[in-house]
Amino acid sequence: MIRQELYEEVKLYRNTREREKYDNLAELYAVLNTLQNLEKMYIKDCIPAKEYTAACSKLIVQYKAAFRQVQCDEYPDLETFVARYRMNCPAAISRIKEDRPITIKDDKGNTSRCIADIVALYITIMDNLRLNMLSKDQLDPNLRELMETMNRMSMLPTDFEGKAKVKEWLDVLAGLGASDELDEAQARQMVFDMESGYNAFNRILHSS
Repeated sequence: MIRQELYEEVKLYRNTREREKYDNLAELYAVLNTLQNLEKMYIKDCIPAKEYTAACSKLIVQYKAAFRQVQCDEYPDLETFVARYRMNCPAAISRIKEDRPITIKDDKGNTSRCIADIVALYITIMDNLRLNMLSKDQLDPNLRELMETMNRMSMLPTDFEGKAKVKEWLDVLAGLGASDELDEAQARQMVFDMESGYNAFNRILHSS
């Protein structure tokens, strides 16, 4: 006789909190695995340096956000997480410890550094908006740094749409007090504009 309980679905979690925990663990695992594969692709010369730099910079930012969600006594550091799940990702670990793509050396101001900084700033600004960090003093510093970095990058055309959108939002924030916040409609529009600018920036990297 077939035991019916053998066909019952086995769940990893029993409540919403446990489900969120496993979702966060899975996200961190995925980021590390993706970063490891990206490093191998670059070593094998399967991806152009500029595209690698942008993708790697984005993954490093995502790693930091993902690890913050799981860091606790059980996972106090990256090495503990990697050992717990028997991950083989030495290249990803090395990249995270250096906190920059392999294409970026210590010489500040080069193209690779600008690419990495622009990607990181776009991702940070969009994450802040999605987390309802909407006040001027939370948004203005990163937005201003994004504009300054884009201005230093000679390969960006002067009429690059991302610059225009960043300038528009800097003008909006200029009219606010430090603690004043964007309203919901403004926040949604700013996320849209930042995503559009980020995608346009990636198209330039792919075409150059």
